[in-house]
Amino acid sequence: MLTVIFETHATSLDNEAGRASGHYDVALSATGEAQARERGERYAEARLDAVYCSDLQRSYRTAEIALAGREVPVVIDARLREVDYGELTRRPKGEVDAVRLRHIEDPFPGGESYVQAVERLRGLLDDASRAHPAGTVLLIGHYATHIGLEYLAKGVPIAETIAAPYTWRPGWRYQYGA
Repeated sequence: MLTVIFETHATSLDNEAGRASGHYDVALSATGEAQARERGERYAEARLDAVYCSDLQRSYRTAEIALAGREVPVVIDARLREVDYGELTRRPKGEVDAVRLRHIEDPFPGGESYVQAVERLRGLLDDASRAHPAGTVLLIGHYATHIGLEYLAKGVPIAETIAAPYTWRPGWRYQYGA
């Protein structure tokens, strides 16, 4: 079994502005950079086989800042991206939150569905399991990563995770694989 520790990316400029970024490549805010350093302190002594992050800068910059000076391989992979909100990209977060449950199987207009995002994550997790059997990896991702991990590792229905109040916490832990 692969042990997966999940962290969301640190706070971005869009997070502070109340926008849903989706695939938009927005930078970390000054607060986010400080949070990334805190994440690094949290994992300073952790034995990690690899760190996986999305190719969106709010994710990979969180990893770069958090792991500065560590000899841990960082894998940047687009399969860890947030769901693509399509026409709703960068719209107010509340506007996107109001329609999330409609897009579990049906893609956001001009974007993708949560099922598609979860399948991207499944491919990454399968590859990570092969690369690090019985290892521990840190995933620095997005809300869609959380939804996917809850579904793939714990069997929690996608709709249930989306409908539940989301509360950030440090280091969700999951077991993935056979």
